[in-house]
Amino acid sequence: MDNIISIQNLTFEYLRDEDQMNIKAIDNVSLEIERGSFTAVIGKNGSGKSTLAKNLNGLLIPTEGVIYVDGFDTRDDNHIWDVRQTAGMVFQNPDNQLVSAIVEDDVAFGPENLGIEPDEIRRRVDKALEDVNMGQFRKKAPHLLSGGQKQRIAIAGVVAMKPKCIIFDEPTAMLDPKGRSEIMSIIDELHEEGITVILITHFMEEAVRAQRVIIMNEGHVLMDGTPQEVYANEEVLKAANLEMPLMFEVGAKLRQQGIDVPSHIITEEEMVEFICQYK
Repeated sequence: MDNIISIQNLTFEYLRDEDQMNIKAIDNVSLEIERGSFTAVIGKNGSGKSTLAKNLNGLLIPTEGVIYVDGFDTRDDNHIWDVRQTAGMVFQNPDNQLVSAIVEDDVAFGPENLGIEPDEIRRRVDKALEDVNMGQFRKKAPHLLSGGQKQRIAIAGVVAMKPKCIIFDEPTAMLDPKGRSEIMSIIDELHEEGITVILITHFMEEAVRAQRVIIMNEGHVLMDGTPQEVYANEEVLKAANLEMPLMFEVGAKLRQQGIDVPSHIITEEEMVEFICQYK
């Protein structure tokens, strides 16, 4: 197995301001992320999933343990930009990621800071804007765009740096259902192009699109498996205060009615296609 990320006995503590106590947000977690895979990390607020994401990108440094990103140790200051170029990150709020007054300048910002030649930057910007369907907005000011459009530009800025892996930290949390659907479609397309995707989310319907689902709870990995394995385990979902995705519930109720719904049908699109056979 070719792993792009190796997490070995990761512990991360932070100092809680109100009582000056050290709190373990991540407690002795070990994981491997396969190159080219699509992994979703889910859990309630405070489960440690976003802290894990920031450790993968080198924004946070382990209190204990080690993380290797394509062979680079995130604790090594000499290779921190190698880590961040390999594993790009898209945040929940795109306003925290947009830095320029014009869309195309914003997308070019990362490659420029990597010292890429101007002609190559232009090609990368064009391709990244095409990937997120925002080419027609290249001369617009980011602050005039909708939340979903801003998030697309934030994604384009990461894509233009040509990372091997992109970590999405709750990228749809601030969007309406249409915006969430559009961003998830872009994430699917990037994965199909060969980019390793790590999606941090609390939307169960988003996580079912991944090949692998990791449930985090109180800084620990509670379960790690395929969407079918994870969502079939009601006991684990209950322990993590998570609800079963709607399509799993629909499938279970249809089976109770004698309709043999295949276990691999887990997304809304798949369920609609299956049900339409009975017209």
